[in-house]
Amino acid sequence: MQIDKYIYVSLLEQKVAIIELFVKNNYINYTNEVMANPNLKENKFKRALVVPFRGLVKSISPTLFVKLQYKYITHHKLNLKNPVRYTEKLQYLRLFTYPKDPLVVKCASRDGVREYLKELGYENLLIPIYGIFDSFDEIDFEKLPDQFVMKCTHACAFNKIVLNKSKLNLEETRKQFNKWLKTNYGRKTLELHYAPIKPRIIIEKYIGELDALPVEYKIHVFNGIAKSMYVVTGRGKDIRYNNYYIDWKPFDGSQFNGWKKTDYELTPPSNWGQMVKIAEKLAEKFPFVRVDLYNINGKIYFSEMTFTPAKGTLILDDDKCDFEMGEWLKI
Repeated sequence: MQIDKYIYVSLLEQKVAIIELFVKNNYINYTNEVMANPNLKENKFKRALVVPFRGLVKSISPTLFVKLQYKYITHHKLNLKNPVRYTEKLQYLRLFTYPKDPLVVKCASRDGVREYLKELGYENLLIPIYGIFDSFDEIDFEKLPDQFVMKCTHACAFNKIVLNKSKLNLEETRKQFNKWLKTNYGRKTLELHYAPIKPRIIIEKYIGELDALPVEYKIHVFNGIAKSMYVVTGRGKDIRYNNYYIDWKPFDGSQFNGWKKTDYELTPPSNWGQMVKIAEKLAEKFPFVRVDLYNINGKIYFSEMTFTPAKGTLILDDDKCDFEMGEWLKI
């Protein structure tokens, strides 16, 4: 049976290679269409051939799946033997390093990372919570305030911001969270450091305004040194990403996946130096991690730690930045 798996993977690799050869030589007519990410060009023909085999390839050879995914999204061949690009090194960490690191697993979970911050003396940075629940039906919504944020502990983007509890559709929300709780996010995305995390629901205090979600500062830390970051503004309205080196010198080439920056200048918080020191302290035990922080009127709050942003399949506006950032990361 094991031999059959290897044969299947080999045949699939040959099939993909043949498809790419045909496309390269224009033997197949296809249309590149703009997806939600305007930097990602989708080949519908190739996608139609691959999608039916996606789950099987994931289970048989995660490495092959990641190679195909990386090539499909970035249009670069993934070099795992001698990774040079930032995005290549993220794939290496995604496949071979982070799934084996218990501390990464702990810090990728929304409940585990709170314990990590407490251990480092940063409990004061934690957003207050109203509870952590194993199931949706354990939640007593009568005891919750009018505004709060619900998040799954085991995944990225499995969350709901509630700004008016009276308008919350409990049945729809129950169905959504029950679906999320049943999803093994780590295996679904092949970010396997998420896979062992126990699915739970954490409910946080909402720290934004009624008409504006809080600005988020996402700091990239390479081998313990903060090198770059981006600021997210306009969430829920007109979202914008402004990319900078850590000293706030513009780093526009590292803009990724089609996002746009603001048409006005941003200024650093007065305690920006403290935010950088916090990020570096939280990240000192990892080759790379993005540390996300809020700054509400000078009060710093911790958001999350992300080890493989966008699964590492980032399309940077300037390809040279992929190599520049790759030089920062030693694995």
